[in-house]
Amino acid sequence: MNIREIEAKSILRKHRRVDSWFVSCYGMNLYRGCSHACAYCDGRSETYNTKGDFGQDIDVKVNAIEVLRRELDPRRKRVPLKRSYIMLGGGVGDSYQPVEKKYLLTRRVLELIREYDFPVHVLTKSTLVTRDVDIIKEIDRQSRAIVSMSFSTADDTLAAIFEPGVPSPTERLETLRYFKNEGIACGMFLLPVIPFITDTTESIENTVKKASETGVDFIIFGGMTLKDGRQKDHFMAVLKEHRPELILKYQAIYLGNRWGQATAGYYDSLNRTFYRAARKYRVPVRMPRAFFADILSENDLVAVLLEHIDYLLGMEGERTPFGYAAHSISRLEQPLSSMMGELRVLRGVGEATERLIREILKTGTSSYYERLSAPYRKS
Repeated sequence: MNIREIEAKSILRKHRRVDSWFVSCYGMNLYRGCSHACAYCDGRSETYNTKGDFGQDIDVKVNAIEVLRRELDPRRKRVPLKRSYIMLGGGVGDSYQPVEKKYLLTRRVLELIREYDFPVHVLTKSTLVTRDVDIIKEIDRQSRAIVSMSFSTADDTLAAIFEPGVPSPTERLETLRYFKNEGIACGMFLLPVIPFITDTTESIENTVKKASETGVDFIIFGGMTLKDGRQKDHFMAVLKEHRPELILKYQAIYLGNRWGQATAGYYDSLNRTFYRAARKYRVPVRMPRAFFADILSENDLVAVLLEHIDYLLGMEGERTPFGYAAHSISRLEQPLSSMMGELRVLRGVGEATERLIREILKTGTSSYYERLSAPYRKS
């Protein structure tokens, strides 16, 4: 592994709108490149401008703490940071990859998040996260914390092929169990499942079952993207070595989409498989409302709940306007409560959506949302 120390001009990345998967408005990459070296990692794509060999060449942002302190300090802000979870789990480098043992950037970031009283959502594949249970518990008592771990499967043998630098799924499940026993909310990010390998009904059901037995509070699910260029070339080389008989199947579903997406028909079938498993084992498929209702602004709360409703209905094959409405609301500068007579001017807001918005603003939830979520909750 080659380590290069660099200085960053900024650390905190502000999302254009609240992310309804992570319920976060902010994220960060403390490291660029990742020695976990997952075969499918989207971070290899040229889109992200990572230098060198993604799994071997790691950039460390050695000034991250002083830069982030400036970015979090409210005295330096003309407009305060929005209240949401701060997402700690970079898209181009796991925050708990092995180099973290030396540099301690993630632990020191957690100390800053605690100091400035923000909630945190940690996403990692590494069991090293248990090292920081003391700070995570303090943040949870103060403002709330969630620890999530990502998986492509619960099968240790398959994971060793496609996630060579990562603790086994069994170890990751035990890590989630550990945090649950410590009183911390936990999620599983079952993404990406690998086409024709970990996306079978048996594989998905087995992973969801094990997650349920571990006590996770929710599972976020997704298929694999494969962008032309370094990401696709690397993955296909691994596939050729271990499962060459699948190459033609991959060529049939990955047709050079700009975002690396497979054909729509593939995802439709995949989502139905997960939908059935999640209902069978009664695991929420989005972060439960109780984890964020008292954190978000009114606009962001409405936007997230509308996106969750849109997703839940989409899993049943329905198209809705709620995602459009959520996007419109996320772009507003004024609070929704100040424009109650003008809600219909927003894109995607018709009579039904207006009723939902009014109910959420009044009660903090929606009876429709609660009814749609009920089949995924433990009785």
